[in-house]
Amino acid sequence: MALTTAGGSLQPLERDLPTPATDEVLLRVHACGVCRTDLHIVDGELPEPRLPRVPGHEVVGVVVARGMAVERFTIGDRVGVPWLGGTCRTCRFCRSQHENLCDAPVFTGYTRDGGYAEHAVARADYCYALPPEIDDLHAAPLLCAGLIGYRALRMAGEAVRLGVYGFGAAAHLITQVAVAQGREVYAFTRPDDTSAQAFARSLGCAWAGGSETAPPVALDAAILFAPVGSLVPAALAATTKGGTVVCAGIHMSDIPAFPYRLLWGERVVRSVANLTRADGDEFFALVQRYRPKASIDVFPLRQANEALAALRAGHVSGAAVLDCR
Repeated sequence: MALTTAGGSLQPLERDLPTPATDEVLLRVHACGVCRTDLHIVDGELPEPRLPRVPGHEVVGVVVARGMAVERFTIGDRVGVPWLGGTCRTCRFCRSQHENLCDAPVFTGYTRDGGYAEHAVARADYCYALPPEIDDLHAAPLLCAGLIGYRALRMAGEAVRLGVYGFGAAAHLITQVAVAQGREVYAFTRPDDTSAQAFARSLGCAWAGGSETAPPVALDAAILFAPVGSLVPAALAATTKGGTVVCAGIHMSDIPAFPYRLLWGERVVRSVANLTRADGDEFFALVQRYRPKASIDVFPLRQANEALAALRAGHVSGAAVLDCR
């Protein structure tokens, strides 16, 4: 399924089977998660990709061919493909272990074709071996919702009382990790979304309420997964002195003006930009330890537009996943 017109719906697209380059693997795709970033791309909220473009950057597949220089994976291996599809390795950010800020990055499903397909190619050095005990459909959301959620959690530092705004794919995964680490998690949802609030409490959240509601305690840090700029002042107001507000999305509506007193007290607002391969290695080690489980709504590949529509309307509990088999 490919985006052929900016701001349009996805259309079926037939192509010849791709041949992997020297450093690439060819995958038979089994599953692909449906991420809010996919929605931003399809809805034209990110700079337009070169069209046609196959979205999807939470890709799980099996290696069916590989380039001559690939040594990490063999035919038949199951691998995961994340958002970060490649870097230049030569800019000052890559050389300083900040490849997530690379000056010339490649992004799966955005600047190169992704996993809303039967086959996909990926640079082998940017793929991950996946824990064998997690099936394809449940593994897919780990490759962005899990990874970006983990990077955001790291940026929250040692926060004990953690607020999570927007209780979707990333939030429900990282909440399980945070609770297992002994943190108190306070979930903020759409104001009247009582089902999401009940879902959050079922995962161990100490409290759940509407996004405009003040939590019962001051937060040490807050993570915003909802791409709503007006939540930044609300999160600052809920956060204690010295706290951090982490904006975890690639796109967010404008942040409105707010009084300086909300920032004063050495509060910090910061963003998450992409991920590094080291993030992935650390996160999958935590997956083995804490065993977070994705709650998924499964759609066949041909219903990719319906999956995006459900996500857009807020009708997905947890994560949406395309079954591409």
